[in-house]
Amino acid sequence: MSRRPELRARTDYTGGVYGSMLAASVVIGAGTLGSFPRAELVALLLVTGLVFWVAHVHAHLFGARLTHQALDRRTVLHVCRDEWPIVNAAVPPAVAVAISPLLGLDVSGAAWLAVSVAVAGQVGWSVAAARRAGASRSLMAISAAVNLVLGLLIILFKLVVTH
Repeated sequence: MSRRPELRARTDYTGGVYGSMLAASVVIGAGTLGSFPRAELVALLLVTGLVFWVAHVHAHLFGARLTHQALDRRTVLHVCRDEWPIVNAAVPPAVAVAISPLLGLDVSGAAWLAVSVAVAGQVGWSVAAARRAGASRSLMAISAAVNLVLGLLIILFKLVVTH
């Protein structure tokens, strides 16, 4: 079954899954932060999401130029919109870190909360993608399970990596 290109932005949540994995990895790799660890982690999550978004937009547009496709304003905006879920996926973990003091969490607890939120987002984005694509319930469950396992591997790396 072929899909019109206009439907891609509504059905392809690859960027969201990728962005969630990226956010979890950023938290794990953050290590020791400076004087304002929560603020720095929030900034790191959001800036990393934006940088990877720019990189993906650039790669898609560069690829289009290599295949001699015209790059007009509409095409550029379409690619920017298609890749925006990478940034969207960084927001919930960043918000989790920002509100962590309200929950009585120390910096370590904030990091664990952020990783958990990122993994939940990864699973959620994958299920949303499968559902929008018309997948069966069993395929949605498989997608959720695979992404949960990948998220748990990220959490395992957090347990193994010491700073």
